[in-house]
Amino acid sequence: MLKPGPDHPIDIRPARNRWRAAFDGHVIADSADALILKEAAYPPVVYFPRADVEMSFMGRTDRSTHCPYKGDASYYTLQMDGRIADNVAWSYEHPYEGMETIGERIAFYADRVEVYEIDDAAVNPRHRDENVDQVVQHTDAGDGHAQRGHWPPNVGSGGQPEGGVR
Repeated sequence: MLKPGPDHPIDIRPARNRWRAAFDGHVIADSADALILKEAAYPPVVYFPRADVEMSFMGRTDRSTHCPYKGDASYYTLQMDGRIADNVAWSYEHPYEGMETIGERIAFYADRVEVYEIDDAAVNPRHRDENVDQVVQHTDAGDGHAQRGHWPPNVGSGGQPEGGVR
């Protein structure tokens, strides 16, 4: 096991935007939680959380490789619409110390699967950075009950904002 250093730097950071992977025109991964790994002089690699990859199209293969910095990689073949792309993705399921953040994530060969960054606001212009789970828990399920109590009103009687100032 080798440690990254000045002679072989490895930098892993959360992606600033949403990332997708598409194969034959079908989106097979979509994540706002991708990681970007930059290693030495290699091109950056996007690692998707396994939960954000459509694993029903993926099959584990017998192929494995070893990286002295990251550990052993397992490979996946993608099958969709009768097309097969052998060993098109890999995962470090038990990475070396210091590389744990990429563990259980999937990366794709960018020359075989289209991997691209998207602007979430352009895809969904109504998207707001709200905790959707919080909104759902305070929403009436139709029977007069919610998982959490209703939020306090933000308007007074007669449609006036609290305090009577508009």
